[in-house]
Amino acid sequence: MSRVDVIAKVCHEANKAYCESLGDFSQASWNEAPDWQKKSAISGVINVLENPDISPSASHENWLKEKMADGWKYGTEKDHELKTHPCIVNYNQLPYEQRFKDSLFISIVKAFVLAEKEEHKFKRVEI
Repeated sequence: MSRVDVIAKVCHEANKAYCESLGDFSQASWNEAPDWQKKSAISGVINVLENPDISPSASHENWLKEKMADGWKYGTEKDHELKTHPCIVNYNQLPYEQRFKDSLFISIVKAFVLAEKEEHKFKRVEI
């Protein structure tokens, strides 16, 4: 599994756990998630890695552009078959619980980057 895949998996599983804390048990685990969902997480990780100062709203806007380019549209229910999603709105229209997901996602990616820097720093120290 590549570095990006590992980070995407952790982001996905954290999002799943967060959704469950809100009473939403509809999210599949990474190993059972459909490819389109994994690709979305991987794309989000790449976006944060390439734009380390990205804001949660910019991250959402990137996700929104990708979804719309893939034919998704707003709908009150998330439905992969119909390609509808209740988060196909501008960031400022999202409820707090949904905006928090963007902050959580970015924080996890940044934590991995920081951990990698720290690990690299310690590997150079000779004892």
